[in-house]
Amino acid sequence: MFLMFSNSKRMLFWLCFAVSFLLLGSLPLFANNDKDKDNRPERGIGVYTEYSGVAITKGESVKMDLILDNKGKRDEVIDIKISSVPKGWKAYLKGGNYSVDGVYVPGGKTKNLSLSLEPDKTVGLGTYTFQFNAKTLDGALVASHKLNVTVQERTPGSSDIQITTSYPVIRGQSDAKFEYSLDILNKSEQDRTFNLTAIMPEKWEVNFKPSYESKYISSLRVKGGQSQTVSVEVTPSKDAKSGEYPFIVRVSSGDVAADVKLMVILTGNYKLDAGTPTGILSLEATAGKPTKFNIFVKNTGSAVNRNITFSSFKPENWDVTFKPEKIDALEVNELKQVEVTVKPAQQALVGDYSVGVMVNGEKSDKTIEMRVTVKASTAWGWIGVGIILFVIVGLSGLFIWFGRR
Repeated sequence: MFLMFSNSKRMLFWLCFAVSFLLLGSLPLFANNDKDKDNRPERGIGVYTEYSGVAITKGESVKMDLILDNKGKRDEVIDIKISSVPKGWKAYLKGGNYSVDGVYVPGGKTKNLSLSLEPDKTVGLGTYTFQFNAKTLDGALVASHKLNVTVQERTPGSSDIQITTSYPVIRGQSDAKFEYSLDILNKSEQDRTFNLTAIMPEKWEVNFKPSYESKYISSLRVKGGQSQTVSVEVTPSKDAKSGEYPFIVRVSSGDVAADVKLMVILTGNYKLDAGTPTGILSLEATAGKPTKFNIFVKNTGSAVNRNITFSSFKPENWDVTFKPEKIDALEVNELKQVEVTVKPAQQALVGDYSVGVMVNGEKSDKTIEMRVTVKASTAWGWIGVGIILFVIVGLSGLFIWFGRR
């Protein structure tokens, strides 16, 4: 009885194991079926702009993206055409720097084109409709889209001046010059002269130049509906410290003005000065014996100088050491003293030698060249004196001895 019961349980266990194995093995198939399931049609395209309708003031241009959408699985080459352009308007489609009338769009992807709509002076108030037609290369699929542009009267108090810049914030060292490029658009229909001024930090200098020219200007004339590029050259004051410095450039014509906010971020400049306290760049030493002298290191820049280390260029077998071996940080205008020990080689001959002491700072270095005169040891001097005395005493003894005979 017990044996039958055990066999039944064993058979039940193996049956459950087999069913579980089959179920687990089929899961990847179900997963792959779900993953491979794609509800997209085989082919399908669409064309549309970012906005179906926009309102602008008189004389203003329209710039936005035109989007080509491949809704199908198959890759398509889609031809695009602006089929309806109202009188007095010019319309352009570009991809990068090129005019475009056809685009390759992979299945399930979109491609964007730059759309520009420019009115001439004859365009009055009202709503203008532009139509865009798209079709596949084989002509099997077509799509269209309409964009309504409403031209309105300029509201009282609105500016006829538009200023744009690609880089309103520039970073650099305090001793650098910073140059900004501004595009000034005259939105009015009349030609106008614009005055150029700036509100700057104290002791800073600003100059305006026409694009790609070196002469300085304070005003420029811009034709109605057109724009010109102006370069703004900014020079920080000599004592400017690191930090953020915002300023304003103003473009005005009569009672109409427009401002643009720009900023310089100064990282500070890194400069070091080093030398001897006395200004003397020579010393005397003896072969095999250490000689000490002091140098100063000063931060003459406008930023904290960190991790200042020391090194030397010396004759062979000479030793040059520094105390301290490193300066962790040196504040602006801070000065510290360093002790330098020079030990000529034991076999160094009498004469003059050059030893270079290098101060290596953060983005700034300074080198001091010292002339080291190696003199003979005083011991040899005493030995020489002893020899001379010995010779004198010997000669004197000889004279005395010969004198008695």
